[in-house]
Amino acid sequence: MPLSYWLTSLESTSFATAIRESTWLFPTIESVHVLCIVLVVGSIMVVDLRLLNLASRARAVTELTAEVLPWTWIAFVCAAATGGLLFSSSAVKYAQNTPFRIKMVLLLIAAINMAIFHLGIYRTVHHWDRAPRIPFRARLGGAVSLVLWVAVVASGRWIGFV
Repeated sequence: MPLSYWLTSLESTSFATAIRESTWLFPTIESVHVLCIVLVVGSIMVVDLRLLNLASRARAVTELTAEVLPWTWIAFVCAAATGGLLFSSSAVKYAQNTPFRIKMVLLLIAAINMAIFHLGIYRTVHHWDRAPRIPFRARLGGAVSLVLWVAVVASGRWIGFV
C-alpha cells in the first residue's frame, strides 16, 4: 500500500477527525506539545551548556545528567505523543510540508548525535566528570546538540507558516 493510503487512513480516524474539527482540541494539544518541547530543549540545553563549560561548572556531568535527563525523557514522550496527535489531524498535509520534513530529519540527526555521545565519549565520563576541561568530543557533541535542537524548534515553528 502506498504511504498516501496510510496517511489518509490515519486522518480518517475518529480521534484525528475530532482534533481537526474541534475548536479547542487542536490548540490545547498544541499548547501541551509546545510546553513539552520547551522542557525537552531546555533540559537538553542545561546538559549541553555544561558540556561546553558555559554553565553549571561546579557540578559533575553525571550528577547533572542524572537529575535532568529523566525529565527530558518524560517530556520527550509527551511531546512525541502530542505531536503524533497533531500530525494525525492532517497527516497528508503535514507529510508534504517541507518544514515538517526538515524537523523530522533534524530529530533523527539529534537522536544519532545523542547515541554517538552516550555510546562513545560518555562511557569515559568517570575520567572527566569534574575536570575543568571537558574532552573535545564531549564539547562537540554538546555543540552539535545545541545547534540541532535550536533548528528543531525553528523548523517546528515554521511548519504553521507553510
